[in-house]
Amino acid sequence: MFTRILLAFIVGGAFCVIGQLLISFTKLTPARILTGYVVSGVFLTAIGVYKPIVDFAGCGATTPLTGFGYLLATGVKKAVEEKGIMGVLTGGLTATAGGITAAILFGLLMSLIFRSGDKS
Repeated sequence: MFTRILLAFIVGGAFCVIGQLLISFTKLTPARILTGYVVSGVFLTAIGVYKPIVDFAGCGATTPLTGFGYLLATGVKKAVEEKGIMGVLTGGLTATAGGITAAILFGLLMSLIFRSGDKS
């Protein structure tokens, strides 16, 4: 169990290090980097590279935004196999519904607890 936790920490940490390097050494905005992570997760899943990373690192690979892209791609693939072309429209949302719902609910909760304000 300790080795699985360690592998998840190392791989998830590596994704974070890559993101921090992109923030520090490029002019990319955080929004573009986050979007790039989701798209790269979809792309790496489509070419068959991300599944072995998920098998190797578990939550270290599925928790970052690349994991969200992985879930989108696998959800669409499964839905297309089951429902045909309509699965393209429904599969990604079905596979990621839990994460999307959690993000909305926690965002709402934080907006009720904390006040927004200017950064000045």
